[in-house]
Amino acid sequence: MANLLYSQGAIDDLGRLAAFLQDDDPASAEATAALVMQALEILEAHPLVGRLVGGELRELVVSRGRTGYIAIYEYQAARDRVLVHAVRHQREAGFEE
Repeated sequence: MANLLYSQGAIDDLGRLAAFLQDDDPASAEATAALVMQALEILEAHPLVGRLVGGELRELVVSRGRTGYIAIYEYQAARDRVLVHAVRHQREAGFEE
């Protein structure tokens, strides 16, 4: 089972997404945060499930209704760990560390 780690950027992204949803619909913010975290936990058992998007980076799509979220991560096989670099809503542009 791979260790699941989050970069500071990914932690910031999750906080930003929750804060955005909290303003409009607090119940939705909590449900969405739980959904995204649960989806990311899948990477512990299945670290290669995401689509390769460049170099060692992979993309995990987390569906939420008509839209969803994208997590960019890398699996470091030698250390058996997954490092989540960024999490964005599908309608957001670009990923930067």
